[in-house]
Amino acid sequence: MKVLGEKIKAMAFQADVISSRVSDVLTEAILEGSLENGQKLIETDLQQMFGISRSPLREAIRDLEKKGLVTIVPRRGAFVRRVTVKDIEDIFPVRANLEALAARIAHARINADDLVEMRATLEKMTAAQQQGNTKHYWRRHADFHEIFIHASGNDVLIETLSRLRLHSLWYRFSYQYYEEDQISHLEVHRRIYRLFEDRTADVAVLEKIVHDHIEGAFEKFVGYLNRREGDAEAVIPLTGPDRGKRGR
Repeated sequence: MKVLGEKIKAMAFQADVISSRVSDVLTEAILEGSLENGQKLIETDLQQMFGISRSPLREAIRDLEKKGLVTIVPRRGAFVRRVTVKDIEDIFPVRANLEALAARIAHARINADDLVEMRATLEKMTAAQQQGNTKHYWRRHADFHEIFIHASGNDVLIETLSRLRLHSLWYRFSYQYYEEDQISHLEVHRRIYRLFEDRTADVAVLEKIVHDHIEGAFEKFVGYLNRREGDAEAVIPLTGPDRGKRGR
């Protein structure tokens, strides 16, 4: 909570800060592990940190619950949601199929501005990989995928994938999983970009590459967790005092 408090002070929040902004900051704190696995959100402390009343804070916490980042327990309060391997097993196959569908739809709709942005993002990913900045790399990786997801123009896909991809980013940051070979990872994204750029490309090939890319990451990630935990149902430990705890 100390790290979170320092962040909030640095951002010079005003007393009338809106709940959506509070939700954004708390989301970031969960992604980065400043708010730890299973940690209780103390309303009085957060009210004081943000300089806001109970109402917008509770609205922000409800938004975190909708995102799947917080669990609200009646008469006990809100807690950072404990993430299990089953969560990953449930999320990744769904995300792989939906994101592949988004890529198929986007190929016919993507415009020149989207392609320029996609190429620039790919260059930022390359620079981050060369600099060894893994956090920046995964942020830009998320941006790359979001470009073609939004280019699909399908609001249901966009909204659903927004939540699924948020979880994927959370897993990478909180668990600090950076085993994946970023050089070969980058080459996959260059290929995806080239297929979007080629207006005559076979969309079935594009769809399969996106699907297999996500499925491959899922398999590597679960394999890593199983090796680390020795139990496919273990809770994923985050940084801090919860590291090493197990459960469902």
